[in-house]
Formats: sequence, C-alpha cells, structure tokens
Amino acid sequence: MSTPEKSPKILIVDDEEQILRALKSILSARKYKVVAAHNGEEAIDLAIDHNPDLIIMDIVLPGIGGVETCRELRGWYTGPILMLTVKSDEEEKIRALDSGADDYLTKPFSAGELLARVRALLRRSAKAMTAPATISAGDLTIDLAHRRVRCAEVEIDLTRIEFDILSYLAQNPDRVLTSKMILEKVWGPEYRDDTQTLRVHMSHLRKKIEPHSAVPRHIMTEPGVGFRFVI
Repeated sequence: MSTPEKSPKILIVDDEEQILRALKSILSARKYKVVAAHNGEEAIDLAIDHNPDLIIMDIVLPGIGGVETCRELRGWYTGPILMLTVKSDEEEKIRALDSGADDYLTKPFSAGELLARVRALLRRSAKAMTAPATISAGDLTIDLAHRRVRCAEVEIDLTRIEFDILSYLAQNPDRVLTSKMILEKVWGPEYRDDTQTLRVHMSHLRKKIEPHSAVPRHIMTEPGVGFRFVI
C-alpha cells in the first residue's frame, strides 16, 4: 500500500480578517493545511511551532512589519516566502525581495494567480532539495557542472559573466531576483547599484539564448524590480 501524499502546510499572515478568511478559503479548498497569523510577532512564533512549507505574508503589518519579519525569519527559515504588496509600491517590493522573500503578488489578485504562485514556489522548493547539475527549460539546457549551455542541441558561447547570470537565474526558477541581488551575486557587493552594467549584459545574454530576444521566453523583466527565469 502506498503512503498517502502529505498536504503542504501554509502559514498566512495578514492583519485584515477579511483577507485571512479569503486566503484560508482558497487554500483549504485545494487541500492545503493552513495556519493563520495577524502580525509579524505571531507569524514568527507560528513558523517556529509549525515549520510551514510556505509562508504568504502581507508586506504591511502592525508591529515589526512584513519586511522586518521576513528578514527575521530568514535567520533560520529556508522555505519559500510570498509577499502580498500594493501595485504602486515598487520600493517596498524590492526591499521585501532583498530581505529574503522569494516572490510577490500584487493586490488585488485572483484565486487562480495565487494558486499558480503557490504551486510554482512549492515546486521550486522541492527541486532545490535535490540541486540538479543540469537544468532544462524547453530547448535550453544549462550544464552547471561543466558551465555549458545548449539550445536545440547547439552549444552557445557565453562569457563567464553571462553564464553566471544565467545559472543564478535558472537555479531560482519562478523567483523574482532584484537587480541588486544579481549584481551582488555575480559582480560583488561593490557593484550592487550598477544597474546599467546589468542591463547591457542581460541584453547580450537574451540575444544568445532567446529565440526572439525582443519577446523573451525564459528571462522575464519585472519592471522596476528585477528579473524572473521561466522554465
């Protein structure tokens, strides 16, 4: 007899009771186990007690706030964190991602979009546990161990910087990486504000790996925030 599959546990954090009820209804209907918190302090306590597979948290919370709560959780919590944001607050989105959030969802959002983000983050989290040496995305194959990239069986010649950008993005599929995160990872902390350099290298990289660089298939731009790799 096969062992029944474990339902992922999700911690939702919002100070608005109406939002909490809506999130709980949407997620529970898809058989996710849901734990709810109303502020950052309660979220940290519940995360310690329940060790959720995913945390969905509003960026605006009473007390220590969503960004500060995320930073505190990242001291030990390794699961994905999805932040809920307002449409116009790009700076807050960047702060949330830089503090350790994996993705953000702009209010108002549909149940379908929420569930799609949840599935993507849980898939990425499961794959991260196995750390594959090769990543495949359509016709694109990225050999991390040998630092080689092929598209439709044709090897693509990338510079060291281009490969480092691509591998960082590909190892974090469906996750928004801010420009500062990429710059710091690839070039070092002293380059974290040099967004023009990143734009130039990203343009060259897209021309090499995307069938149509003007309409990218894999490296998507998150306006004002950063980039996301789509498999």
